[in-house]
Amino acid sequence: MRTKLFILMAMMFSTLAFSQKSELKDAEKALKNGDATAAKSSLESISGMIGGADERTQAQYYFVRGQVFADLAKKGQASAFDEAISSYQKVIEIEDASGKAKYSSDSRQMLAGMTSDLINAAVDDNNNKKYKEGADKLYMAYQLSPRDTIYLYYAASSAVNGQHYEQALGYYEELKKLNYDGSTMSYKATNIETGEVEEMNDKTQMDIMVKSGTYKDPVMERTPSKRSEIIKNIALIYTQLGQDEKALQAYTDARAENPDDVNLVLNEANLYYKLGDKDKFKSLMAEASAMAPDNPDLQYNIGVINMEQGNLEEARTAYKRAIEINPGYVNAQLNLSTTYVNEGNGLIDEMNSLGNSRADIARYEELKKQKDELFREGAIVLEDALKNNPDNQGILTQLKNIYGALGDNENFMRIKKLLGE
Repeated sequence: MRTKLFILMAMMFSTLAFSQKSELKDAEKALKNGDATAAKSSLESISGMIGGADERTQAQYYFVRGQVFADLAKKGQASAFDEAISSYQKVIEIEDASGKAKYSSDSRQMLAGMTSDLINAAVDDNNNKKYKEGADKLYMAYQLSPRDTIYLYYAASSAVNGQHYEQALGYYEELKKLNYDGSTMSYKATNIETGEVEEMNDKTQMDIMVKSGTYKDPVMERTPSKRSEIIKNIALIYTQLGQDEKALQAYTDARAENPDDVNLVLNEANLYYKLGDKDKFKSLMAEASAMAPDNPDLQYNIGVINMEQGNLEEARTAYKRAIEINPGYVNAQLNLSTTYVNEGNGLIDEMNSLGNSRADIARYEELKKQKDELFREGAIVLEDALKNNPDNQGILTQLKNIYGALGDNENFMRIKKLLGE
């Protein structure tokens, strides 16, 4: 009885082995015919029993499986990349353990080729605004080729573009831990015929082109390090995620890395305001202003932050300084005007709450006079701006609204005419 049972079991294993080899051959044939879906179906029919097969059959199964999913990935099935990678890695794992390497070399080549496929697919994803999918593929490419850390950097950028901040933060933290620099050497020379500076692939090409007499003035430059940008982005993302304590520490790290970045100071100041530390806010704003007193964009940004925080006098001072440095700074002029309009609008609620008593009527007239004076201040700013920008639609539209609110029909109609209405 035992002998018969043994023979029966042997026959079963023989049948299973035959079935596995048959399905593998069917899968390979389907692949050659370009039918990856049929090949996948053949593999799925034996997937549950492949664990009991010999090492050679297992390696063959996972190698074919890798080819199937690699083909599906090229045809647009994003999840297939991960399946292909894990299959090829399984081939290498099995053959390393068995000491019999039949498919490992090809598997490694396929994995190397998949890095390019992942990058190309990620570029397509980003062009189609599928930023998370692009970030996932770039990270897979980095995992396949850890020496190419730039793929991790691009993965973080893709995640930020899609506002997937937690995903981006993980990538940036990994870059920080790796001390990723990202700077490279660039090689340039001037085309003698066109006079334009052109970038070369490497130093050898640059030297050859200069020696040929068609180029001159060779230059080797190192591109800026990306480290300060990475640390800065970590701080900004922690702020975005509302993790304020981590954000403050990140700003400390970022400013140590890049002490001359005034935007870091502004962002840190904004965070302190959010936390209720107005003294630290004012201190940092003064520090930022002192760092670049003649930079109109900085003064404008200081104005924007103060305006957002309701500090209208401080905002006006900054906007006026920006206009003083750059008299044609339209956005600063528009925002300066808006500070007066906003303050005037702030009086309307109290005006509307007043009753009909003599005291209330007197108070109403007083507030209306203040409001109108503030609106006129806003109009004066824009009339001055209009001298250098007579066709600016933003200035004209805001002026029309102010004169409309003032009931100044003459100026209202004048601006409407300038607007072509």
